[in-house]
Amino acid sequence: MDVALALARRGLGQVAPNPAVGCIILRGGKVVGRGWTQPQGRPHAETEALRRAGEAARGSTAYVTLEPCNHHGRTPPCSEALIAAGVARCVIAMEDPDSRVAGRGAGRLRDAGVSVTIGTRAAEAAEVNAGYLLNRRSGRPLVTLKLATSLDGKIATRSGESQWITGGAARARGHLFRANHDAVMVGGGTAVSDNPRLTARLPGLEGRGAPRIVLDGSLALPLTHHLVAEAAQNPTWLVTRKDAARDRCEAYRNAGVEVIKVGVDAGKTLDLQAVFRELGRRGMTRVMVEGGGRLAAGLLRADLVDRLVWFHTGCVIGGDGIPAVAGFGLEKLAAAPRFTCLERVVLGDDSMEIYRRGP
Repeated sequence: MDVALALARRGLGQVAPNPAVGCIILRGGKVVGRGWTQPQGRPHAETEALRRAGEAARGSTAYVTLEPCNHHGRTPPCSEALIAAGVARCVIAMEDPDSRVAGRGAGRLRDAGVSVTIGTRAAEAAEVNAGYLLNRRSGRPLVTLKLATSLDGKIATRSGESQWITGGAARARGHLFRANHDAVMVGGGTAVSDNPRLTARLPGLEGRGAPRIVLDGSLALPLTHHLVAEAAQNPTWLVTRKDAARDRCEAYRNAGVEVIKVGVDAGKTLDLQAVFRELGRRGMTRVMVEGGGRLAAGLLRADLVDRLVWFHTGCVIGGDGIPAVAGFGLEKLAAAPRFTCLERVVLGDDSMEIYRRGP
């Protein structure tokens, strides 16, 4: 199952709105087939593993990181494929909460005489597909906030100089995070000041093409900006207010940018809950946010940060530097957002910490 989970992770950032699933098929103690969910969500992991196993799948044991589907979509159910291939036993990490599956896949296997075990590495499987599970249960994607700061939590000097706070190894890891998310988001102010491309520029990952999302209620993003000029090659979504200027929105659309309009909150800023509900409706399961400070503060205030990836470098900028997180009105320490550390890694002269929401 550990190997199947590693295979499942290969699909992250490429398979939404589907889950990223891995499958290993064993017979006689040897791996005879392996598969993972392919880009755009098809073929499924089980189908891929069975194709590679061929006749060796008969009498085998299949290890699958998520309950096999049991409904007809663009492809037949994976439960039927496993039965037809003659698989004798199926070990499943966790049940699929999708209402079209939700125990029916495992039940179909049992009805056909396949021995079924559920729960092996369930927690690990839930972490791999945390975004998919959140989308199914709450209608929004998992939100990862990525910060790269000095030791004292600054992202730039008082003059605005920020490139590059972290070194090459940390920046490469940041590009990998871009690749395993369905979209990368940035606030309008940061987009204008930094002119980022928000693409995964690592060997072998250049073609991922995840949408770049800009939250820009004032439509300040220049038409000459990288994110606009390159929208035909790498999709750009601009999220703005419902009452945004129609002619300006049309200019973005003519440049290849998809414009999404949402309502505003009580503070007359973009309603972040509405933003992520809309992204969930569009099938997003994992969105990484790269700043700036006001957007980070808004997400934390709205309790929308599910994972926090924090890169630290060994310098101190001082109190007049630009903070990674703007103020968001916190008065009581008990109300501060809490996170549990999942991982710490040293990357050259920098360090990376990954946190999960909650104590």
